[in-house]
This record gives sequence, structure tokens and C-alpha cells, in this order.
Amino acid sequence: MTASAPLDARTQERIDNLEIKAGFAEDLLDQLNLTIFRQQQQIDRLAAQLAQLNQQVQRQGAGSSEGAAARDPRDDIPPHY
Repeated sequence: MTASAPLDARTQERIDNLEIKAGFAEDLLDQLNLTIFRQQQQIDRLAAQLAQLNQQVQRQGAGSSEGAAARDPRDDIPPHY
């Protein structure tokens, strides 16, 4: 087939379908990239919050009296247990 020869209807239909599928795939890829970007932003925010909470806990632990015994988690159990 030469470059100037017209494509038959079946071949043109297949090309059109492939172009449509490629367009949808490109749109889906853009959506997924945006989703991943937003998730990474959220992960970064959560990691910063976690680091901040860890620092607060460490400061509170360091600020407690040196001679005090460690807290027993069983002391926090409600009386009906």
C-alpha cells in the first residue's frame, strides 16, 4: 500500500477506535497522576503532624518528674471491666 492510497473502511474504523482508546487512557493517566499527587500531599501533612505529636509526647515525658513511676495502662481501664 502506498502512502496516498485510501484506507479501507475497516482499517479506518480500527484506527479511530484506537485513537479514542488512547484519548481515554491519557485522560485516565492524568486523573491518576492528580490523585497520586494529592495523596502524597496528604501523606506529607500527616507525617508532619505525626512528627509534631511525637515531639509533644517527648516534651511531656521529659517534663514529668524524674522520680515518678511509669503509668500503668491498667489504671485507665473503666471500673466496669
